[in-house]
Amino acid sequence: MRRLTLICAATALIAGGAIAQAPAPDPAQGQNSRDGRHDFDWEIGSWNTQLRLLRNPLSGAAPDWADYQGTSEVRPILDGRFNLVELSVAGAGGRIEGAALRLYDPRSRQWSLNYANVSSGTLTTPVYGSFDGHGRGSFYAHDTLDGRAILVRFIITVTSPREARFEQAYSADNGRSWETNWIAVDTRR
Repeated sequence: MRRLTLICAATALIAGGAIAQAPAPDPAQGQNSRDGRHDFDWEIGSWNTQLRLLRNPLSGAAPDWADYQGTSEVRPILDGRFNLVELSVAGAGGRIEGAALRLYDPRSRQWSLNYANVSSGTLTTPVYGSFDGHGRGSFYAHDTLDGRAILVRFIITVTSPREARFEQAYSADNGRSWETNWIAVDTRR
């Protein structure tokens, strides 16, 4: 499992040490003027997690999906200015355990989602973005997969107070097309 970002978010793994920069903002979205520091407050607590992971993203081969079930625990840090997601799921493909540290930058009014998988012990390239004020968060990053440049898109959709969907996709053609590789549905316990 090369990239797992969630939440975790999601998904999806680059060795640590590289300095990542947020991709340029999408001019169609305009300047984000919302104060989003409380955008993840809805998620604090305990969740049941159902995860589908594409094990062979952007390979051109027939999709090889693995299903997992487990839990996610979301805790506030520093009076809720940041939060930490602990993911633990298992399935026929094995076990996935990791943590996502979500950091809010009040100057840019954006979150960075930073994921670390227990099996590698490294942080993935963070995805950057914000929520739209209607329960949908969009986060993006430039990354690499098997040595080639890709874009990463991580979408969080709050479907109800008791359920949320996390979907990660990769693009090898600068965002013209996307291949989903991580779908998680969390239900409040």
